Amino acid sequence: MEVMRRLYEACAKRATEVSVTELVIGLGYTAVATDDGGLGLAYTWSADKACCSFWRGWEDVEGAPASGLLERLGSDDGIERSVALATVNALNHAAALSLPVDDRSSGALVEGLGIGSGSRVAMVGFFPPLAKALTELGAELRIVDEGRGMGDEATFRGCLSSWADVLIMTATTLLGGTTEDLLAAVGPRVRAGLLGPSTPLIPEAFAHLPVDVLAGMAPVDADEVLRAVRHGAGTPQLSPFSRKVYWRHGVTPGSRVA
Repeated sequence: MEVMRRLYEACAKRATEVSVTELVIGLGYTAVATDDGGLGLAYTWSADKACCSFWRGWEDVEGAPASGLLERLGSDDGIERSVALATVNALNHAAALSLPVDDRSSGALVEGLGIGSGSRVAMVGFFPPLAKALTELGAELRIVDEGRGMGDEATFRGCLSSWADVLIMTATTLLGGTTEDLLAAVGPRVRAGLLGPSTPLIPEAFAHLPVDVLAGMAPVDADEVLRAVRHGAGTPQLSPFSRKVYWRHGVTPGSRVA
């Protein structure tokens, strides 16, 4: 995807200047820590286990330049892409922490995308708290989540151009390679947002796409976040040790890694 190339370009220089201090590939999330204090997360994307090893061509990356992991953004292996995206978020950690905090009662994503009563929201990835909040607002939802067996993908894609007012996507669509395809299917007036701990908060990487809001998570307690990842934790367990931050098109300034 073009967005992956742009993420690489945004981080390439920085990646040669810092080293990886810790790599943790957990069952739920992957974490990468760097020697400048950076810490990034990404969903652990893996297919069915075919052998005893998930990491192809294992190597000791701790102590090596972060550029070695960043280069795996274009890998055809899901684990390697997860590691690379976590590296992007580690390299961008300081910039993410400088973004506005999402402490609004209705959530920056909801407000930024103008969701209210009667809004027709297409959601890729089922987020129970968000779905509950949207339903309470009076929005109409259509959800597809392959992992949970929810929705029909063909039917869902068909509604993007003619039915949806809003498209909300999990950032794991970056790892699955479907982000740009989904955005290409939406109608011209659809407002779109990307959310989740995997979200790379680098607006310029999405400048070619109709993305209005990036809503992500920046770790603030490294020890607890790394412990949670090692223990196979998910978003609810990571949230108390992280800060919810966001970028909104035309409202908050873009932030660059370098």
